[in-house]
Amino acid sequence: MEIFVLLSRFPYPLEKGDKLRAFYQIKELSKTHSIHLCALSDKKVNQSSIDKLLPYCSSIDVIQISKIQIYYNILKGLIFSKLPLQVSYFFNKSAKSQIFSLVKKYQIDHIYAQLIRTAEYVKDIDNVPKTLDYMDALSRGMERRIENSSFYLRPFVRLEAYRLKRYEHFIFSYFNKTTIISEQDKELIVNANNDLIQIIPNGVQHDFFKSKKSEKKYDLIFTGNMSYEPNVLSAEYLVREIIPLIKKQLPLIQVAIVGASPSSRVKALANKSVLVTGWVDDIRTYYNAARIFIAPMQIGTGLQNKLLEAMAMELPCITSELANNALGAIEGESILIGRSPEEYANFVVHLLHNEEERNRLAIDGNDYVKKQYSWETSTKKLAETFITE
Repeated sequence: MEIFVLLSRFPYPLEKGDKLRAFYQIKELSKTHSIHLCALSDKKVNQSSIDKLLPYCSSIDVIQISKIQIYYNILKGLIFSKLPLQVSYFFNKSAKSQIFSLVKKYQIDHIYAQLIRTAEYVKDIDNVPKTLDYMDALSRGMERRIENSSFYLRPFVRLEAYRLKRYEHFIFSYFNKTTIISEQDKELIVNANNDLIQIIPNGVQHDFFKSKKSEKKYDLIFTGNMSYEPNVLSAEYLVREIIPLIKKQLPLIQVAIVGASPSSRVKALANKSVLVTGWVDDIRTYYNAARIFIAPMQIGTGLQNKLLEAMAMELPCITSELANNALGAIEGESILIGRSPEEYANFVVHLLHNEEERNRLAIDGNDYVKKQYSWETSTKKLAETFITE
């Protein structure tokens, strides 16, 4: 099958969740299908990044959208359009014409569009079957940001949440199939037929994320793209609310906040107890150097790749009920769930004082992700979605 994969940004390097999902789905799909990758980009894509995808793609097209066009789209979108700004940001009429031409040129059998950001480009193509990957319920993620937004931004965030919810409903009927990352997100898509959305979870590269014995430099580690608002808020919650409670019993605790593009708010959290790394070439080095993984997610949607990676690396994990709703791990058996700063702190102190319990939780968590999360299994289900009526 000739599959046209349309993305809102190039899927390498793997510093964002949508890129990670796209990269491994392309890699797995390429084993049995011809992949034609088309990625939008608001900046030049390095040849080294393109080279990472070449082994898996029959063709690669990058359509660059100018910053001037983007700013114009946002301004026009605020005043004259009902589209979500996330959709307006990535839309360009010239790019749409190019995409139509590419679909015809490559004689595409199926179009796979990731995120509603790309939906406007292909919704009017009627002669080729199409699948839209919602990935997350973006509207719900935006709703959760309203309370934490500054007063002058709150009206815009509220408007964007409303537009996203309406668009998620509206765009459903333009696609033959729809997919999403978790049951939790599926239920948040407001459509009478949302039961037809197929759940395609993420996986984890088990042969890559393997633990190795290493000196433990950090008691706690938290990872992710550190410009992403849910991660920024979680880092602030960890350092300002949880760590002070832990320090009452363990004053020398060491924490690593690891991930690309740390915002100024995240950088401001660094101190003698808290390391903020920014981008690292091999995140496994930091996983191996830590005793406990903690992800106190307060907002956001979707399945947290950071948890899959940490559990695959045999780290005992503590997270929020919100994050575990998508993960589905058994509380107290393969993961610990914090519901207040005090609970998080108590879990950390208990685990740091109890190596046997740390090891048990790590092994049970590792067993869980090995059984439940595999790129090969989830992408096989995705491919079956393309060919079934």
